[in-house]
Amino acid sequence: MMKLDTISKDEASRYMGVKGTPDDNIKAILDRLEPVVRAQLRPAYVYRETNISFTDEGVKADIGLLLTGNDIRRHLSGCKKAILFAATVSAAADKLIRQAAVTDMAEALAVDCLCSAAIEQVCSKAEEEIFSVSKAAYRTWRFSPGYGDLPISTQRDFLLALNAQRRIGLTVTESSLLIPSKSVTAIIGISDTPLAESKHGCEVCRMRENCAFSHSGGCKRNVN
Repeated sequence: MMKLDTISKDEASRYMGVKGTPDDNIKAILDRLEPVVRAQLRPAYVYRETNISFTDEGVKADIGLLLTGNDIRRHLSGCKKAILFAATVSAAADKLIRQAAVTDMAEALAVDCLCSAAIEQVCSKAEEEIFSVSKAAYRTWRFSPGYGDLPISTQRDFLLALNAQRRIGLTVTESSLLIPSKSVTAIIGISDTPLAESKHGCEVCRMRENCAFSHSGGCKRNVN
């Protein structure tokens, strides 16, 4: 099981909508809640490396997954293999958020944003660990189902291919939302030769026009 030594309070405050340096009240609530949240979370991830091929239907992964849409095709252009991974900070995050919401909505927001910061740190740490074992001369940034025109419904087949429910307790609803909610799935293309630079994060996200993070400098997710 992965361990987080700390959760970035700067990143959590950013998720709370703070621009620049948070005020003393926000600092105090994050200082108080960060160790409480961190103690309850149980970060985990699972991954598989797969060969990929480009067909008229979409990008096919040898582990039984079809990735459709022009954005994922461009994202993986030049790659012959890919890493598929799923990460979560466990159902404890959802429980903590629900408990805080009963008594204090400000605390609930802080807990929610600390958990959001935590899952992003887990993804970055997982990527470091994966590529310390699975050597790749060149790789793409993380691209998740629901980004661009890659359907979010891909989540179900994605989790099946990774056996994620049994291995890390990650499931998906009928509307393709991940449970636990503070979880991420992603594809990283790998190649032996240099890759053309592709659009990152907000540039390819369909929600960018209505997203607070996009208008305040962009979210850090998938920009690695």
